[in-house]
Amino acid sequence: MSQGFTVSLKKIIDHLSLNPLYMPSDPEEIMISNSDISRPGLQLTGYFDFFDKTRIMVFGNTEFSYLSRFGVEQQQHVINSIFQFGPPAVILCRNYELTDAMMRCATEYSIPILQSSENTSIVTAGIVTFLSSELAPRITRHGVLVEVYGEGCLIIGDSGVGKSETAIELIKRGHRLIADDAVEIRKINNTTLIGQSPQNIRHFVELRGVGIINARNLFGMGSIKLSEKIDMVINLELWDGKKVYERMGLENEYISILGVQVPIMTIPVKPGRNLSNIIEVAAMNNRQKKMGYNAAKELLSNLGMSYDVDESSGKTNIGWE
Repeated sequence: MSQGFTVSLKKIIDHLSLNPLYMPSDPEEIMISNSDISRPGLQLTGYFDFFDKTRIMVFGNTEFSYLSRFGVEQQQHVINSIFQFGPPAVILCRNYELTDAMMRCATEYSIPILQSSENTSIVTAGIVTFLSSELAPRITRHGVLVEVYGEGCLIIGDSGVGKSETAIELIKRGHRLIADDAVEIRKINNTTLIGQSPQNIRHFVELRGVGIINARNLFGMGSIKLSEKIDMVINLELWDGKKVYERMGLENEYISILGVQVPIMTIPVKPGRNLSNIIEVAAMNNRQKKMGYNAAKELLSNLGMSYDVDESSGKTNIGWE
């Protein structure tokens, strides 16, 4: 269950193309706070231990088949025992019609009843996927998010280091912008982060000396994307001659965002360095690493060398086999 976030029932109805059969109040004002759903199989038999009344309830073939065993009065008794808990909404799958018993209980307890033509599996999968995104834990980070060769690259760094300028160059090379300046990051599950732009600044980019531009209007619809998985983080920093930068790339370094470990690399910035070229190569190299190939490891193997990582210092030691 998500903490602190809600989504209106109206959004769910629109997203899943549901047909309202009974709506006691404005669906914009009915808020859903739980990304899980409930199939009331056990509850129909009277077992309510661990029953979560905050979940949307879904009725399909199994539930209606069970209810068909009873007369109208017994059906109303069974449905009443569930509806008295006040679930936020009930969805009837496969175009099942609202029964008289269910209508009386829905009216008594002010429970919205919705209808879908899809089967139960498709409806439940659609609801869980949508709510998992809408109710996901989230933070907003300063940076730029771009899609480069299918990899979501979150570019971070101090103000004025060149993040937005690099993003514009990547757009001109055929890659896509998701967010500039503020990136809203959502944790979809324990391994996946999705980034997008806040609605009020979507598609806008700030370029010092030029001003605000609209990337969608200037470069076309192919230059933007609404959201993207964050596959790697690129930290741009001004070149420090005293600092030793990574030259082999044997092992990934990671940064924790909302508890998810994401590969991060630091790219030093100085005149003459083509950052868009470097980020393109970094994105392709990250994709290769995910597929199990590491060029540095192959090179050491070809040279007859080995390496190990010092767990205490994190340094990589290279030597001859």
